Formats: sequence, structure tokens, C-alpha cells
Amino acid sequence: MSLEMRDQCERCNAPLPTDAEARICTYECTCCPECAQSMGERCPNCGGELVARPRRAIATS
Repeated sequence: MSLEMRDQCERCNAPLPTDAEARICTYECTCCPECAQSMGERCPNCGGELVARPRRAIATS
């Protein structure tokens, strides 16, 4: 099972491409770094910790 790489912040709707810096909780709620910081690194949905989302390797041909 892989992470769902959501493409926008759930709070402010800022675009979050898969290579962008983002924060996620264990339920994969996704926020931009600015929103995560303003919420004390806590998920607004479940109250869990928001941590750096891993970045996927860029596919090369």
C-alpha cells in the first residue's frame, strides 16, 4: 500500500505537487507547511501529529 499523495492543502487549498514540501498525519490528511505550522503541527481532523511528507523519486527514462 502506498501513500495517497494529495495535491492540495486541506486547509487553504494551496497546490501541493508530489515533489512539494507538505505535512501529513497517519490518516494522510495533508497540509502545506505554513498551515501545519500555524496549527502547531497538529492535524485539524484527527488531532494527530503532522510530519514531513516523504517525496517520491522522479521517474527517469
